[in-house]
Amino acid sequence: MILLHFYRAIRGDFEYCFYIETACELSRQELRTLKWLLSETFEPDKFSPVSIIGNGNIIELGPRMNFETAYSTNAVAICHSCGLDGIVRLERSRRYLAGKDTDREVFIGANHDRMTEYLYSSPLESFKTGIIPEKPYPVPVLEEGTAALEEINDRMGLGLDSWDINFYFDLFANKIGRNPTNVECFQLSQANSEHSRHWFFKGRLTLDGKEVPETLFQLIQAPLEANPSNSLIAFKDNSSAIKGYRISTIMPSAPGLCSPFVERKATYHLILTAETHNFPSGIAPFPGAETGTGGRIRDVEATGRGGLVIAGTAGYCTGNLNIPDYGIPGEDKDFIYPSNMAAPLDIMIGESNGASDYGNKFGEPVIQGFTRTFGQRLPDGQRREWVKPIMFSGGIGQMDGRHTVKEEPARGMLIIQIGGPAYRIGVGGGSASSLIQEKAREELDFNAVQRGNAQMEQKLNRVIRACIEMGDENPILSVHDQGAGGPCNVLTEIVEPAGGRIEIRNIELGDRTMSVLEIWSAEYQERNAFLIPVQKLELLQSICDREKVNLENLGEITGDGRIVVHDNDDGTTPVDLDLGQILSNIPQKTFELESIKKNLRKLDIPPDLSAEDALRRVFKLPSVGSKGFLVRK
Repeated sequence: MILLHFYRAIRGDFEYCFYIETACELSRQELRTLKWLLSETFEPDKFSPVSIIGNGNIIELGPRMNFETAYSTNAVAICHSCGLDGIVRLERSRRYLAGKDTDREVFIGANHDRMTEYLYSSPLESFKTGIIPEKPYPVPVLEEGTAALEEINDRMGLGLDSWDINFYFDLFANKIGRNPTNVECFQLSQANSEHSRHWFFKGRLTLDGKEVPETLFQLIQAPLEANPSNSLIAFKDNSSAIKGYRISTIMPSAPGLCSPFVERKATYHLILTAETHNFPSGIAPFPGAETGTGGRIRDVEATGRGGLVIAGTAGYCTGNLNIPDYGIPGEDKDFIYPSNMAAPLDIMIGESNGASDYGNKFGEPVIQGFTRTFGQRLPDGQRREWVKPIMFSGGIGQMDGRHTVKEEPARGMLIIQIGGPAYRIGVGGGSASSLIQEKAREELDFNAVQRGNAQMEQKLNRVIRACIEMGDENPILSVHDQGAGGPCNVLTEIVEPAGGRIEIRNIELGDRTMSVLEIWSAEYQERNAFLIPVQKLELLQSICDREKVNLENLGEITGDGRIVVHDNDDGTTPVDLDLGQILSNIPQKTFELESIKKNLRKLDIPPDLSAEDALRRVFKLPSVGSKGFLVRK
């Protein structure tokens, strides 16, 4: 491999450095094409094979060598489209000429993403890292009992409570009769986390010693049961849907191919979905919100046998903003926030920017939204505030009436994933967002935040749209979006209850240093899982090739009720679990609650407060003021 360097100056103290890895030496014509692609059209003098800002007090920040970025994925695709087939990877770093008084540590901390980037002490000569992926290993439950599960739970931040640990000890020690692998332990922590399974909402509750007759989930479902009306999909699948209408629309005459649009009649139902991405947006607001938007978009896509995206909504709840030179009466500037959380103002700005940025790049407008801010010390000393923020993302879509019901998994169906490659990002998102926040550890929290690639999401979306437009010939029998827990969650759920066998080495890697545990459990974004008939594989592959999206044929439905993960590299089976034991037949949890007596005081309006001043106070509140900043960017 050959690594080329080119520099492009942006201003006198800042430049980009392009690192281009090639499989062979480029010809003169190929080099001219490459320089044309990378240089600024009207400023060719600011592009050079040597640094333009010099070699003074340089701070260079760029992608980790083991991590092929979304930028590289898109750049390499463009290069290949221009005939530069020898280019393997193309990364871009940022080089700053710092002043002599610059605090380097502070500057670096404020200008890079420590999960995916780091400081280059000198220009790169290779992308090789020497990192050897960790192999799966057994957790000694049979030898050490629950202590073995407690140790891995604490070390890896699995979020298991005492009930979980006792349950899994009994499962492996008494029912299965073997030690679990670390991969299986991690899978169970993600797939059966509060985030994924809603134990509290579905659990048995006691309040002040008395059992509550209904679960919270039953209370939420009660209105639907009383009046199902026009509801088609509710409390199942990835979104809800209500009855729509037969309409006239335009579709390609030959979906999946280059063909003219024609008018067609179709029955389209309305898709409505919403989710929150609170934990990631508090830790890293911009990427947390952009991936919240991306995940909600995939919820629309993964409804029934495929859904079409229309528009999004956004909502944010944070603590007191304390906007400089814009004081709001009642805000307490002495409130202290957790070190692993961003400040409320940074959260509000970062969340809004992240959601809009992703929507803009994907092509989905944010059409409405809300904001709420609150933080107050009550008379009894209790603090009420959205310390952990709410990042709400809602979506509107539509679906073909022929595709409202997923087909049940049946033996012989192929298990497919399409979308972006695997990265070491979003590791442990399901369990991390389920932890009691004080018990979470900062580094594990940050590792659990995902990173988005809206361009890849749009490619994935176009594949699904082409399949939907085929109507009765839609090759997708079932679709499920990849979210918390990564492949271990989405693939386990899509094969349930029939079972399936997965070849993990068929997953495309963007990071060759990932361990089996990370490949199987990391929440790398912009991926959906499909079940398709064998005879439709060639058709789906042709659509993916057209849209430049990876198609991974991971295995097939086995019909034996087990989820089995095989590793072709060494012939091992890091996961072999009975779906009934890990999903279907888990007992209901019990939660004991106690009422908290509220010590409130009556509203006290200052006697000298004029109506005009009162109105000004009200209009200052973000919940009342203009929401234009949510939708106009």
